[in-house]
Amino acid sequence: MQPDAISLVLAAVVAWLAIGALGIAGLRKLRFVSRVLFPAGAGVGIALAVVAFLAIGAPANAVVLPFGLPDLPFHLRIDALSAFFLVLLGAMSAAISLFSAGYFRSSEGTPPGLICFQYHVFLAAMALVLVADDAYAFMVAWEAMALASYFLVTTEHRIPEIRRAGFLYLLIAHVGAIGILLCFGVLQGGSGDYTFAGMRAAALSPAWASVGFFLALFGFGAKAGILPLHVWLPEAHPAAPSPVSALMSGVMLKTAIYGLLRVAFDLLQLQLWWWGVVALAFGLVTALFGVIFAAAQTDMKRLLAYSSIENIGIIVSGIGLAILFKAYDKPTLAAIALTAALYHALNHAFFKSLLFLATGAVLHATHERSLGKLGGLIHRMPWVAWLALVGTLAIAGLPPLNGFVSEWLLLQAFLFTPTLPQSFVNMLVPIAAAALVLAAALAAYVMVKFYGVIFLGRPREANLAYAKDAGKHERLALSLLAAGCVLLGIFPGVVIHALDPVNVLLVGSPVGEAAGNWLMLAPFGEDRSSYSPLIVLVVIVAVVLVTMQVVHRYYHGRVRRADPWDCGYPLQTPRMQDTAEGFGQPVRQVFEPFFRIERELPTPFDATPRYRVDASDPWWHWIYVPVARAAELAARFVGLIQQGRISVYLTYSFVTLLALLFLVR
Repeated sequence: MQPDAISLVLAAVVAWLAIGALGIAGLRKLRFVSRVLFPAGAGVGIALAVVAFLAIGAPANAVVLPFGLPDLPFHLRIDALSAFFLVLLGAMSAAISLFSAGYFRSSEGTPPGLICFQYHVFLAAMALVLVADDAYAFMVAWEAMALASYFLVTTEHRIPEIRRAGFLYLLIAHVGAIGILLCFGVLQGGSGDYTFAGMRAAALSPAWASVGFFLALFGFGAKAGILPLHVWLPEAHPAAPSPVSALMSGVMLKTAIYGLLRVAFDLLQLQLWWWGVVALAFGLVTALFGVIFAAAQTDMKRLLAYSSIENIGIIVSGIGLAILFKAYDKPTLAAIALTAALYHALNHAFFKSLLFLATGAVLHATHERSLGKLGGLIHRMPWVAWLALVGTLAIAGLPPLNGFVSEWLLLQAFLFTPTLPQSFVNMLVPIAAAALVLAAALAAYVMVKFYGVIFLGRPREANLAYAKDAGKHERLALSLLAAGCVLLGIFPGVVIHALDPVNVLLVGSPVGEAAGNWLMLAPFGEDRSSYSPLIVLVVIVAVVLVTMQVVHRYYHGRVRRADPWDCGYPLQTPRMQDTAEGFGQPVRQVFEPFFRIERELPTPFDATPRYRVDASDPWWHWIYVPVARAAELAARFVGLIQQGRISVYLTYSFVTLLALLFLVR
């Protein structure tokens, strides 16, 4: 008998845990960890991706494990939705593990064997989250994922800023976990059955279903980085090692998207139109906020972190649009919107992992994270530069790469929406489409800044002359991710047809023939909108080749050299190049209400004039600073009752006993 899919997934989980245990056994053996264990983990990831891909179109199968508490065993199940996200997990873990084999050093602040253990426990926990079929197994796996990622974020734990970033991440992760736990409590409907099958059978009123949905939006939104629960993300990503940042952004954020989809479309048996409006609004505001703040960043990893917030906002807006269509009984449109959201989740995993790993290679080669101290690295690190260019063009949404396809598909779902019964929604949809286009345009602007400042121009620091290109393991990993960006962009029809089982499971309808074929993507018919990535690719290649041929044929070969225009400055230096702050200044000025601006302006009487502009996140001061102050005041008040004297504590006990007797009476 051949093993079923869920058994093979469990085998992959056990293999990752075994690799982690071997890391503990070889705690400080860097060569063993990097040359044996991380490549082995990559092999497990490839096997998991293959098994999960074959399971997308297969019937669901489940297993009950004899673990857990009495009468609360672990229920595990794999269906089309969990299989899709397992494919994403397996593919990303394979590439990132391969990169990690050449990335981690003995001076990371944590022994390499311990990093290996935490890393593979993180992978195993994410896999268990995706196959959990009851609330108990889900929460155990969810908390294991949070703890493992916390220890990975604080790898360089000797640095106080990194410890603070890890604490903030863990705090918001647990706040979100409380929301998820309360959501499951609502979904079981008083039956006491915490399996997902029991939740599907629970008959919830619209009011209680709404409570469950918004608890899920809150809980999973905290992990995904939806506004205003996003504040941990720009702190944790710069603090973590680059492979961990890639894994968190490329995969862990998608487990939150998985949980939201599982609750909204699978465990809840009804969808209300205004749920979709709220999710759509939160998603678009998150997307705009993320991309605007990304434009103002001068730290390359913090820039990518805000970019992740933007892309998560786009995915959540697609989910909101799918809920809206499903509530109005338009299953085909719901399937197209859901396909766009799933496709963008897959695309984001590829191009954001590629960019985070590229920044890791730059960081190791230069020991610099600040954009103001980089530049000209395309000459010193050509492999990283050219492969990062693929990810940059993909995240900027340029055809024929993968980022364009999902954003174009989502925009089609916005633009070709038929008249809906609600006039309010009819007014909202064009505004939402305009916001999506604005976010996509600003994302392209941000990526010009990111790539141009790091790789183009002249080096801004003398030590950049000693930068070396990535090693062979890192090059191979970057190449695989870049190839994924290209293939996902050129063959969207194949991907969309592969996603149809997920659409059938969640919204009851496939995209089907509306997806077109391998050559032409036409979600609403070729007479209304169509896109052929292969034709676009052929045209681009033809234009480049013809241009090169014309230049080669008619170029006279004579060269006249002259000094370039120096703008009145005869001594050119790298400091005269446009800076990261210069790139971000127009966006900061146009969208100034989004920022909390603090300026330090010089006066004519200053002996040493100083000009400083600090654009910070206003949500810190609107929500988190007041909450922190309130918690500090409460802690001081509670501390007053701790007098350290036994007589006072006995008095407290006596008063409590009298109060209980009075209540019983």
